[in-house]
Amino acid sequence: MAEEARGICVRDVKATAFINAYSEHLKNSDKFDLPVWADTAKTGVFKELAPYGDDWYYIRAASIARKVYLRPGIGIGQLQKWYGGAYRRGARTEHFRKAASGNIRSVLIQLEEMKVLEKLPSGGRRVTVVGQQDLDRIAGSVARSGAGDDSDEE
Repeated sequence: MAEEARGICVRDVKATAFINAYSEHLKNSDKFDLPVWADTAKTGVFKELAPYGDDWYYIRAASIARKVYLRPGIGIGQLQKWYGGAYRRGARTEHFRKAASGNIRSVLIQLEEMKVLEKLPSGGRRVTVVGQQDLDRIAGSVARSGAGDDSDEE
């Protein structure tokens, strides 16, 4: 019973379930807009093509919001490393390349305009109080819907 009284936060739910739910929330929100270049932009120099999915930008934004929630003070450079990957150069050896910073920066700017994130004076970003309430509310709805699905399976 004490466990039910405790609030559900982003750490308590699976990452994929939360990212899917928050990306749907961002897609339905009128404050978060899809940039005009989103259909042609690559996510990094190590990619050959732009993402196939129409809502890749919302999924990336939800993933970035979750990352900033879990690691306050994270900046664009750290997010570039996280979303980076191997640059395949044919017969030569692979090398790591960072992800495109423009995509990450535009997501962070839009989340700041929504008052979900804020800049720190020491650099990096963190989640605001309003943003934390928003993210925890969505995590709670994911946890409730996930708990209902588990009981149906048994």
